Amino acid sequence: MALQYDEIVRGGLARQVADLIRTAILEGRLAVDERLPTEEELARRFGISRPTVREALKVLAAQNLIRSRRGPSGGTFVNRPDAGAAARSITDTATLLVGMGCFGIDEIVTARMQTEALCCRLAAQNRSDADLAAMAAEIALQQDEALSDEDFCASDVRFHRAVVQATGNGPLQLMMHAMLESFIPITNMLIYREHERRRTVAAHQRIHAAIAARQGEAAARLMQDHVEDMRAALDQALARRNARKPQGGAP
Repeated sequence: MALQYDEIVRGGLARQVADLIRTAILEGRLAVDERLPTEEELARRFGISRPTVREALKVLAAQNLIRSRRGPSGGTFVNRPDAGAAARSITDTATLLVGMGCFGIDEIVTARMQTEALCCRLAAQNRSDADLAAMAAEIALQQDEALSDEDFCASDVRFHRAVVQATGNGPLQLMMHAMLESFIPITNMLIYREHERRRTVAAHQRIHAAIAARQGEAAARLMQDHVEDMRAALDQALARRNARKPQGGAP
């Protein structure tokens, strides 16, 4: 094990120990499934108390970097990275940033246009029959006029998720997770009353057809047109919402 025990300073010890172990994991100096020393041994080597070590390990466990197992063969072990957990963490952070106003609507729309266009190009190259079927299933569902607004928006997210899945590119899928699970629902909440479902369904049908035909550039242009159309609906929705706001100040 390649931990450096002499790098901590007094103050915030638990966080420092957690950061040192985390860095060793991320740099590969601690291997997946490797057993860490006991709490007592870590405390001795770092020159700190066992409660401080225990607190540091709790931080790492919350980040899903380590796991504990009881019994004769038990102990604390390094976890294999979980892409799903990382994606959920990214989504939670992105949702919080949007809610705090750190990203503007124009920024979100521009990011969607560029990244989803890239996804369309790769999806056209790498899509499988199962990917096409997943997109088609959502398009069929979206044509149900009895579908609630909430269910239509959820299906919209799943359609775009199917496009990203069809890229076959793991890093891109991870990066797009926040876009799919955070940005799209937020914009959908603003426009679902303003945007005609038929236009969304028609856009999805054209994108699906281009990906099925392996026409990557055509699919990318169609996706950009689709998102640009959504930008216009967003502008209308925001203008109407601002018009309904009471004017400040006394007459």
